[in-house]
Amino acid sequence: MADFYRVRRLPPYVFEQVNRLKAKARAGGADIIDLGMGNPDLPAPRHVVEKLVETAGKPRTDRYSASKGIPGLRRAQAAYYERRFGVKLNPDTQVIATLGSKEGFANMAQAITAPGDVVLVPNPSYPIHAFGFLMAGGVIRSVPADPTPEFFVALEKAVVHSIPKPIAVVVCYPSNPTAMVASLDFYKDLVAFAKKHEIFILSDLAYSEVYFDDNPPPSVLQVPGANDVTVEFTSMSKTYSMAGWRMGFAVGNERLLAALARVKSYLDYGAYTPVQVAAAAALNGPDDCIAEMRSIYKKRRDVMVESFAQAGWNIPAPAASMFAWVPIPEKFRSLGSLEFSKLLIEKADVAVAPGIGFGEHGDEYLRLALVENEQRIRQAARGIRRFFDQADEVLHNVVDLKSDA
Repeated sequence: MADFYRVRRLPPYVFEQVNRLKAKARAGGADIIDLGMGNPDLPAPRHVVEKLVETAGKPRTDRYSASKGIPGLRRAQAAYYERRFGVKLNPDTQVIATLGSKEGFANMAQAITAPGDVVLVPNPSYPIHAFGFLMAGGVIRSVPADPTPEFFVALEKAVVHSIPKPIAVVVCYPSNPTAMVASLDFYKDLVAFAKKHEIFILSDLAYSEVYFDDNPPPSVLQVPGANDVTVEFTSMSKTYSMAGWRMGFAVGNERLLAALARVKSYLDYGAYTPVQVAAAAALNGPDDCIAEMRSIYKKRRDVMVESFAQAGWNIPAPAASMFAWVPIPEKFRSLGSLEFSKLLIEKADVAVAPGIGFGEHGDEYLRLALVENEQRIRQAARGIRRFFDQADEVLHNVVDLKSDA
């Protein structure tokens, strides 16, 4: 495979090393508590499942669907944006249904990227933000992940020193993996920057509804004129625990969305129609299920922060997303995130996502997902406590193994 152009552009998939070790441990009888993948364990809302069942199995709905999404679903997403953000969208030209936000990002990259085009991507960041453009032949220039003044300093330097000039900047707030949240003032500055330098904004808002205080994360499209330069991606995966249903959206700039629709028309026929109908029912239906989801994740977050602190590991409490972005304990930091993740599986029966998988600037961190119930999270903390109690012996053995190698 090393001879294939696009495969050559992809580094080894870091998470696969952890997945193999996790599978091996489970095959040996270990009870691994998996805080690695952001794979919701909550059920999809009952009324959404019922709509899927009601719609499936009929000749009309079992046929090919619409690549850009059925009209009712696009109208439902436009209504959600107006209700939630006060943003008006034309469902015919400014909304596309995607097979999850990941597919939307990847195909947008295919649609707008020429070989050698430069894209500004946060580091650390969700892998598709960079690798979608790498597979399309683009060049990635890293910028900070946090929405601070330093972000704009880095953007200015990148525009001045990149040849050719960047075509787009990617942002993701609430952030995967760091859980940072951007303010509307930050987005105002970002839109002004993008217009000044004539570059596009690609915003990942997959965690818009997973927040734990009284400040719902904003959309960049709330900024006047943002539609001129922005496409925003959202997902049903986390909000409605519909990860396996593969349903998301791209909304915003008509020119970019027309390019995405053109590419998608050659690649897929859209999601299964009953899934789209059920997704519309979710967006148009009651939001008590969303409030319940937030409450569950907040309780899990609080249990993780409390129980891990008792185990000797201080967890910064995330304000949003379903992740905690956690510094590696000082004693283990020299190992790096991948080796420490392996030790957690071997010694604590806990799987996490190594920060290096999100970019080299994440290597002193781990991402912990809130995808196990409170009892299991406390069990994970007990396993970590046992591991920490024998830390000196473990580190000594690791050093010996490296010396032998």
